[in-house]
Amino acid sequence: MAASIVKRVSRVKKLNVSHISARYKLLTGSRHFSTSKQWNKALVLGVYENESTDSIDFTGTARKFDEKADGKISQLLLTVKKPLKCGKTRTLHAVDPEFSSVLVTCIGKRGEGYDELETVDKGRESIRAAVAKAVLQLRELGENEIEVDSCGDTEASAEGCHLALFSYDDLKAEKSRKPAVRISCATRYSQDKNSMEKEWRKGAILAEGQNLSRRLMEMPANLLTPTKFAEIVKEQLADKCEVLVRDKDWAESMKMGSFLSVARGSVEPPVFLEIEYKGRQSDSPLALVGKGVTFDTGGISIKPSQGMDAMRGDMGGAACVVGSLLSVSKLQLPVHVKAFIPLCENMPSGSATKPGDVVTAMNGKTIQVDNTDAEGRLILADALCYSEQFNPSLILDMATLTGAIDVALGAGAAGVFTNSDDMWNKLQKASVRSGDRVWRMPLFNHYTKKITECQLADLNNIGGSRSGGACTAAAFLKEFVNNKNWLHLDIAGVMSNSGDVAYLGKGMSGRPTRTVIEFINLMSKETKN
Repeated sequence: MAASIVKRVSRVKKLNVSHISARYKLLTGSRHFSTSKQWNKALVLGVYENESTDSIDFTGTARKFDEKADGKISQLLLTVKKPLKCGKTRTLHAVDPEFSSVLVTCIGKRGEGYDELETVDKGRESIRAAVAKAVLQLRELGENEIEVDSCGDTEASAEGCHLALFSYDDLKAEKSRKPAVRISCATRYSQDKNSMEKEWRKGAILAEGQNLSRRLMEMPANLLTPTKFAEIVKEQLADKCEVLVRDKDWAESMKMGSFLSVARGSVEPPVFLEIEYKGRQSDSPLALVGKGVTFDTGGISIKPSQGMDAMRGDMGGAACVVGSLLSVSKLQLPVHVKAFIPLCENMPSGSATKPGDVVTAMNGKTIQVDNTDAEGRLILADALCYSEQFNPSLILDMATLTGAIDVALGAGAAGVFTNSDDMWNKLQKASVRSGDRVWRMPLFNHYTKKITECQLADLNNIGGSRSGGACTAAAFLKEFVNNKNWLHLDIAGVMSNSGDVAYLGKGMSGRPTRTVIEFINLMSKETKN
């Protein structure tokens, strides 16, 4: 894989190709560990929030380690007459000959669970955040091998560690990259090591899927064209999934005029990806659809230049679909999934679609394109129509679709539009487990009227005003769906992280990959039963 990517990258001037080869082996977030390197071993232990200055409320693992260390941990912690609060840490040295550092992190109050107002499991989120902070601090200290307390929820602990340690520095000089860190679960005091290791592996796989999504979203658009995106998907998923790469001629034969209208302005050819994972045999697969605009200038309705570089992440929906399938396949979930990803660039040129042009979608509906920057819904329209041909039991699409959803919800939650209360309840349940929240938005006919009242065609690709922009975009997509179990996730507001999620670094977030994986897991259990 590395050789083929380096060959492509070498065509780009001013890039140091020599250090890219090894880095592109790391698309899923793993790092190369030198066998000659000296490893410094550290340990992360959890404690619960406790107002007492006379005792420490240890987790099970931490208590047993303190006993092994003849009470040194508790003695040192009690020396500081200030109890640890949630998310705070203490770093200790020379308490055990096996570990150069022991970091104690507070994971919140004992027994915390689901918070109805916050719609999140506070206990699991506190663990993710606490262990994330701990491993990052130890990395800064130069520790490169870390054992981590399960803190009562091994899966959440693993997620926090692996998500926090992700960094996209593949294109930087070696000296500027974050150092590699080995992470493992401190199972030495557990009575059921096999169960704990299984849960740790699951958490690591969930994080791996989201980290792949983040890596794809961060890649510069000159390195991640539609063609290159398809190549990476084949490299990452081909051993578990069937990956079909459709070209422009195929899309034309399918009469995907809406999708192709967006691609017209770019010299990069469009690609339509069709991916199938068969964890079980079924005539009604779950359908995933992801928006794959690998760079979005806005087309003729061009965006302001400030911040446009972030539009390399406008294929976030496609990236989250790929990350979800990676984890689903590695977890070997007993489910049948088909994914559909339209890939293209939205560029201005002499051949680009112009405001006021009318195009025809796969289902025969005509669309007046009054704003070429409302392009995501155009490529999704044909992908949704095509997905219907496979008789899916449900359709879930993801797209960085509208700035309006960012205005409405910010980074707090992904917006969800659905015609099914049952599907909404399952997705919301999955988000509680993942800690990556969703929020239901309306699909009123009020919004449908805004896009069907059109001068030249059946539909307009914008709603006539800025009001309810996310809702009119969802109403537009609804015109291309017949399935009774449809969920549309507008993820523009959660596309990037600037400190909103404690265990995700700054940059592209890969949200809501883990929520979708958990949702598919719930659906697989229901189907199996």
